[in-house]
Amino acid sequence: MGKKKRNRKKERVKYSSLHQVPGQVTYVGNKTSEAPSIEIINYTKDQVEKSQSQTIEDAFNYKNENSITWININGLNHTKEIEKLGKHYNLHPLILEDIVNTQQRPKIDDYDDYLFVVLKMLYYDEQKEFVNEHLSIAVGKNYILTFQEADGDVFDGLRERIENAKGRIRNSGSDYLMYALIDAVIDNYFVILETMGEKIELLEDNLFLESPEEGITQEIQDLKREILKIRRSIYPLREVISRLEKSDHPLIEEKTNNFLRDLYDHIVQISENIEIYREMTWGLMDMYMTTISNKMNEVMKVLTIMASIFIPLTFMAGIYGMNFEHMPELQFEHGYLYFWVILILVFLGMLWYFKRKKWL
Repeated sequence: MGKKKRNRKKERVKYSSLHQVPGQVTYVGNKTSEAPSIEIINYTKDQVEKSQSQTIEDAFNYKNENSITWININGLNHTKEIEKLGKHYNLHPLILEDIVNTQQRPKIDDYDDYLFVVLKMLYYDEQKEFVNEHLSIAVGKNYILTFQEADGDVFDGLRERIENAKGRIRNSGSDYLMYALIDAVIDNYFVILETMGEKIELLEDNLFLESPEEGITQEIQDLKREILKIRRSIYPLREVISRLEKSDHPLIEEKTNNFLRDLYDHIVQISENIEIYREMTWGLMDMYMTTISNKMNEVMKVLTIMASIFIPLTFMAGIYGMNFEHMPELQFEHGYLYFWVILILVFLGMLWYFKRKKWL
């Protein structure tokens, strides 16, 4: 994995909604846009109409149509326009508050004539940066309103299916469109998990290199934080899908329940994989510390063996380095040669002993 400079300042979302009146629409987030971007897809079994606008009033004409209308609004910082749209479609003020609060956890609320779902859209952008985007879905009898923080989503495949009449979507109601939207988000979770698995494998391989890349501990910490964000975004969705599956709301047809059950199986599988990756990531730092400890032990082992070999040699050199006049061995004709022979024999004997004990 390449070295990266991590001097970028972390952006933290502040709770500007603290102490405000319940139901007050205050945007909590960092992404802003100059004007709202409104995408409208109106379709029946036989035809599709698509349009783009920056005027919120253009989305007012589809509430009582016989067709199915998907209205996608990008730009949660335009709270006044969102309030106008909510008023026209009779959305509760608390719903509008949750739409613009990007720190709202995934949830589902059911009202008499519509359903409201909050979830997190996770993906990697073109720069391979992890994106956690707040997504809200309001489902009515023949319309769906989706609210996103900014341009860019995971619904291109769904738009193509609507335009080209692929699958069941053009023959089904708004409840199936809601399922298709959530399914597109959850399918992209698998892509996130696949990327996460690749990152973990690369870090594991890097840890066992003789010289791990500089900054690997920071990469592990970044990965841990990323997995925590993913877990916080996905784990509550199990309850949301479970409630949808068991809901007896009149907007959800019986035939859609089979697809919702399959959706629940997917989110359970994703949740289990997240827990596995979470444990693996937590173990990466322990693995790194163990690797460093093993390398340090190898160094200490070599130093200890070297010290053990030179201790007797140093002892002998110390004895014959004393300045006594009457030392018997000093009178030997070949004493200097004998001394070196004894030193070499002791050195070789120590090496043989250490190899026999498999310490070398």
